[in-house]
Amino acid sequence: MIDSKQHASAQERALFLRRVNQVRFALPLLLYIVVVAYEVQEHWIKKQTIGFDINLTAEVLFFGIMGPTAVFLVLSYILRLLQREVATANELEALNRNLEVVVAERTETLALRNAELAAANTELQQVDQMKSDFVSLVSHELRAPLTTLNGGLELALQEVSEMSPQSRRILEVMTRESARLTQLVQTILDVSQLDAGKLSLNLGPVAVMPLLQRSVDVLFPRKERPIIWQTTRHLPPLWADETYVEEIVRNLLHNAQRYSPPGTPIVIETESAGDWVNISIIDRGPGIPLAQQKHIFDRFYRRAERDRVTDPGWGLGLYFARALAEEQGGALTVTSPVYEAADAPGARFTLKLPVTAEVPDDGEVVAN
Repeated sequence: MIDSKQHASAQERALFLRRVNQVRFALPLLLYIVVVAYEVQEHWIKKQTIGFDINLTAEVLFFGIMGPTAVFLVLSYILRLLQREVATANELEALNRNLEVVVAERTETLALRNAELAAANTELQQVDQMKSDFVSLVSHELRAPLTTLNGGLELALQEVSEMSPQSRRILEVMTRESARLTQLVQTILDVSQLDAGKLSLNLGPVAVMPLLQRSVDVLFPRKERPIIWQTTRHLPPLWADETYVEEIVRNLLHNAQRYSPPGTPIVIETESAGDWVNISIIDRGPGIPLAQQKHIFDRFYRRAERDRVTDPGWGLGLYFARALAEEQGGALTVTSPVYEAADAPGARFTLKLPVTAEVPDDGEVVAN
């Protein structure tokens, strides 16, 4: 439809140029005939004399030849301008036709690519769902035998006095590794449920200081790691899930323990900021380069572990911690360096959570 209209307009322009060209010749000729007829009538017919007349000759030369010639030249110039304009219009129409063809082709290609992407996305979602289902199934199947194994190991540990030192060490290693595997399975289950939007949160008022003290007591029961408390008194309670907040704090404390040299302190800071409470865990480890900070909360990402001899992690702890914080309306951020020491700049992980007006019993904290 568009091509037929453009073709018709091109034909109309060509016809217009032909008519202008005809006028270019016809008008000077008509002017010449009119001038000659008028002058002959004025000088010969009215005077009834036929012969050479200087006035007749001058007027015919000026009005009958020079005038039409000037008109012819002006019309020729106008015609040339019109020809250029028509040529430009034709070129623009050709470009528009080509552009429409290109746009149509690209649109068709884009639609095809979008369909392919939609199909690929659907397939990826199906694969991701299958992966989540598989992980959840395997984790559930592993949790039952691990529970039985842990129970058996706990019973066996009650009889360590009757075992040889080598058997006792082997049993203790098995107990630690079983507990570690149980924690991994539970973390994978929680991550899968969180990614699927099925993690159930029991939100309520949470006292900050007892939670922090309990986390320190569980992770450092023998007080082998100095803890520096820089806390604010009378902190408002959090509006959060106490179990998962404690899991975030323990994860951050465990990371600080892993990446700090033995004997160096871990700093725990708290700060009330309007409707939020900030909980910061600061270590004196090797720090986190800026390039790594962009990925530190990615799933399965592992920060550099130079000069570290403790057991490796799985790269899920910080990912799960941040996801839990965001699920509860908060945030988890990292800052490094914290100190000026080049060999131990340290890192600060800050957990930000909303507060509530309800006030649970917030016990006193005894520093290690």
